[in-house]
Amino acid sequence: MRLTRFTDLALRVLMRLAVEEGELPTTREVAGAMEVPYTHTAKVVAKLQHMGLIEARRGRGGGLALTAAGRAASVGGLVRELEGPGDVVECEGATPCPLRAACRLRGALREAQEAFFASLDPLTLTDLVKAPTGPLLVTLSPSPPTG
Repeated sequence: MRLTRFTDLALRVLMRLAVEEGELPTTREVAGAMEVPYTHTAKVVAKLQHMGLIEARRGRGGGLALTAAGRAASVGGLVRELEGPGDVVECEGATPCPLRAACRLRGALREAQEAFFASLDPLTLTDLVKAPTGPLLVTLSPSPPTG
């Protein structure tokens, strides 16, 4: 199982916001600190805001803040929602697999995928930012964003 770059970045943004103290960072500052393109970060921030995990405040004193729901969210639940529905392998694509009618692999992979998500279910963002990760996240300073 491999996460999309979108999900990876979303988790990293949430982790960054989970340790934020003081002034709220902007999307551009988070992109710089994470060393990822601003445009990608802006799309992730929009999705996370839509999910109710972060607040984005405009103007003076604005920036990004993690909501209580974001802080308490299950990592497994986040990954499920960010990755969206779908199988690990594409059996019905442009060239459908000739084994799909009698295949046992698809079911086994679906079970493995759910086991992967289930192993993340007990974790929250608070768990992910415990030492040594949290203290390292605090030291990340924005570099000029790319993109």
